[in-house]
Amino acid sequence: MKGIRQLAEHLAISIGTVSRALNGKPDVNEETRRRVLAAAEALGYVANQSGRSLRQGETRVIGLMIESSAEAVENADNFFLGVTSGLQSVFARHKLDLVMLPCPSDEDPHEYLKRMVARRIVDAMIISNTQRIDRRIGFLSRAEIPFVAVGRSLSASNSRWIDLDFEGVADRAVERLVARGHRRIAITAPLSEVNLGYVFVESYRRALERHGIRFDPSLVIRVKSSEQGGYQAAHELLLLPDRPTAIILIYELMAIGLYRRLMESGVMPGRDLAVIGFRDAPRARFLQPSLSCFRMSLYDLGIALGQMLLAHMPAYRALYPNAGRNIIWPLELVSGESDAFEVGRGDKEFASEHWSK
Repeated sequence: MKGIRQLAEHLAISIGTVSRALNGKPDVNEETRRRVLAAAEALGYVANQSGRSLRQGETRVIGLMIESSAEAVENADNFFLGVTSGLQSVFARHKLDLVMLPCPSDEDPHEYLKRMVARRIVDAMIISNTQRIDRRIGFLSRAEIPFVAVGRSLSASNSRWIDLDFEGVADRAVERLVARGHRRIAITAPLSEVNLGYVFVESYRRALERHGIRFDPSLVIRVKSSEQGGYQAAHELLLLPDRPTAIILIYELMAIGLYRRLMESGVMPGRDLAVIGFRDAPRARFLQPSLSCFRMSLYDLGIALGQMLLAHMPAYRALYPNAGRNIIWPLELVSGESDAFEVGRGDKEFASEHWSK
């Protein structure tokens, strides 16, 4: 069955009557409505949703824009695979659908977003991989399309966002390591202009200063956010003339590559180098020694994102009166064995001896 015209011809009634019956209009008698619905089911009629959406001015679809790259595809612990289940639980209450909009890594995200908006694919957007200066935010604001961002941006003056507590992660990780005698503490940071890298590095710098430790730019290792990036970070640390005694990772799966490169050089995490990871990812749980890292519920984060977006959509705003404020999402520190290495009495020679094993 191709469409409503064929359904009307099959029933020998007008297209208008069929349309009103399918849409539950009160001016159609019950017997006709039952005939239309039964015939539609038997003949496999499916409404032309795109045409209806154009007439009603809505698609009832929410877009989640993510970066599509080889790293993201290969990463089974992708952040957004966890977030989408929470999002869908919120949108399903209102019969809204969620679609993933993967922007290729070699395409300008702003141009990609403009194309999606021009095609009227979605009613509202969730954008991620937020850049320090992000043109998508101004574009969506001018287009009056409801949206929320995963991550802050200098461009987000009046927009809505949820971001992870990078300040808290840096502060607690540095405090934990300093309490164990560490003064040479390295971190990893993204290679890209994603804003979370700037927030994390600045938070780390301030945390060091609070403990009277000078910020050393050579200890900020910028690599890809992947297992390979962790491997590269360990390689660069091994080349430093004044090696650090601890490292804090910005991305959870970096720990896998980091462990591999350290062990190739006879350096044992937790014994010769203290390691603190970022998020409690499933694959990283199999590492030995167990990884000290931070825990969060991606499902709950997805729920909060969904509710925040609906709070800024006119049709649903009244249902979510308390969900419109920006959120710094907390993470809980989970102790493992990877940062058990302590620098005795701040003795630098003690640390060097461990590195040279």
